[in-house]
Amino acid sequence: MQNQGQQSNMTPPGTQMPPNMMNTQSKNHGGHELFDAHEIIAGIISMLDQYQMYDQHIQDPELTDILKRQSTFVTTMYNTIVGSFSTGHDPIVPTQAYKMTQTNTTTYGIKPGAPKKPNQSVNDLSDKGLSAYMLGQTKSLAMLLAMTALEMTNPVLRRVVADSVPNFIEMSYEIYLYQNKHGYYQVPQLNDQDMTLMLQSYTTVPQQNMPQ
Repeated sequence: MQNQGQQSNMTPPGTQMPPNMMNTQSKNHGGHELFDAHEIIAGIISMLDQYQMYDQHIQDPELTDILKRQSTFVTTMYNTIVGSFSTGHDPIVPTQAYKMTQTNTTTYGIKPGAPKKPNQSVNDLSDKGLSAYMLGQTKSLAMLLAMTALEMTNPVLRRVVADSVPNFIEMSYEIYLYQNKHGYYQVPQLNDQDMTLMLQSYTTVPQQNMPQ
């Protein structure tokens, strides 16, 4: 994955792509890859469109900030994927790394609350529900892109899609931490004895030397 603002290096080292190939369309894609690429691009568009709808109903400025930062980043990601998909070559906008602002502190345990039920109207929308929708979308896209990267035949598109997976994982974690902090996403734990038994279920083996 490339850091934000850092150029991607997807062509072999020392290889200079001819200028007339930089922005020209290339048909070096397999059929299955094309269908999968359309699916992930449509999924990203859907996320960006729905984030705009969520923005109208969110009350918490902290959640609004998360939404806007993620939306801005995913828009850049969208341009990168579309660029590599449409040309088959390195995109003009390189891959970047998403950086969340939350601390990675999880509160464990469950507190009793009212039973959950579907909303009866738009007036029932809440930050709890809206953040859950956001989490569902980022997690779904992380899984979809991971699965799709395995089907890519074009090396540039394969790397761009694969590099995008950790970003959706990071965005999912950011939303989870927000939900957990506000008690929306509670995390149960096993009792000490069961946890200890689970943690001690495996042991290491001697490291084998890699073949030369």
